[in-house]
Amino acid sequence: MALIVGDRAPETLGINQNGINIKLSDFAGKKLVLYFYPKDNTPGCTAQACSLRDGYTDLRVAGYEVVGVSTDPASSHQKFISKQNLPFNLIADTDKKLSEQFGVWGEKSMYCKKYMGMFRTTFIIDENGVIERIILPKDVNTKNHAQQII
Repeated sequence: MALIVGDRAPETLGINQNGINIKLSDFAGKKLVLYFYPKDNTPGCTAQACSLRDGYTDLRVAGYEVVGVSTDPASSHQKFISKQNLPFNLIADTDKKLSEQFGVWGEKSMYCKKYMGMFRTTFIIDENGVIERIILPKDVNTKNHAQQII
C-alpha cells in the first residue's frame, strides 16, 4: 500500500552509496526531499539530479536535505555521484523494499511492452517525519525540479 500525504515516513530508508544505513531520524529538524528515480546516468534522471545539485544551496537554505533513491547498486551510485558532482546521498534500493513501501515500484509500459519499474516520484517529508507533499510522475519537472520543490 502506497504512502500518502499525512503518513509518517519509515524510519529505515536504506543503504547509501558508501554502505551507510540512512535513517529518517538523521534528518530530524529538517525537511527531506526523498526522490525516487528510475536509473543512474539516463537523460531524465541526470537532468533531475543536476537540477537538485544546482539548486542544492537554495534547498539547504530553505531547510531541506536531499536524498535520491533508485534500484541501482551502490557502485553505480558512486559513479553517478562522481560524474555529476552530486552533493547528496543516493540510496541503493536493490531489494525494492523502500520503493514498494512508498508505492513507486510497479508495472510500466513502453512501446506496448509491460515491465516492472520505478515511477519517478518525489516525497517532501516535514521536520517531524510526516509526508507533507508528493510530486507525482506526471508532475515532476526534471530540468527544474529544485525550483519546483522550493
